Amino acid sequence: MKGRNIVITGISRGCGRALAEYYLARGHRVAGCARSQEIVDELLAEHGPLHHFAAVDVSDDEAVRIWTCDVLAHFGAPDLLVNNAAVIAGNAPLWDIPVHEFDAVIDVNIKGTAHVLRHFLPAMIHRQSGVVVNFSSGWGRSTSPDVSAYCASKWAIEGMTQALAQELSSGLCAVSLNPGIINTEMLQTCFGKESAAPYPTAPEWAQSAGPYLLGLGPKDNGQALTVPGIPAD
Repeated sequence: MKGRNIVITGISRGCGRALAEYYLARGHRVAGCARSQEIVDELLAEHGPLHHFAAVDVSDDEAVRIWTCDVLAHFGAPDLLVNNAAVIAGNAPLWDIPVHEFDAVIDVNIKGTAHVLRHFLPAMIHRQSGVVVNFSSGWGRSTSPDVSAYCASKWAIEGMTQALAQELSSGLCAVSLNPGIINTEMLQTCFGKESAAPYPTAPEWAQSAGPYLLGLGPKDNGQALTVPGIPAD
């Protein structure tokens, strides 16, 4: 279990930050990105040069390409690649969602995931091993009012992951993951702080999700998974 190369997008807060901290505490090599340079500087100061953190907007394909080249030069291909970075529009009916908010959801959640896959997968395919985890949601398998843009993006992740799994050679694995309902800032914007409070915090979630993701392999390719023990709907 020690010494895995793990890449996680969206490590500034929530599930991405909690998952990164979980793996860092257990001796794995972690590369991560976030849009906030301040958060990246904090992680670099705390965890030192054995890891790799960078300020990257995953919706920018060229920025992702440059970051990927740097990560691969430092660590080689990832053993576990976690596409976690995501944004959500403000709660509103579809016709009232501002264009820039809808576009941001599509650009980060769908295109951002594709950009990361585009640049990391060739190295994983060349090595013929590695696990890709694309974060979906309960809203990637069901729907609710006032979150249509987010639902659209996560349903897209489910379809893209299924197709990717069919394209991969043996030895690799791609899964979509519903992380479950977690008390994060994103959930609070949808449900409110009081309604989000009964659910596990991100660090609590990582205690279950961290080892679960490390246990995935080729046998799981193409599966639509949910973190065990976490409320899913």
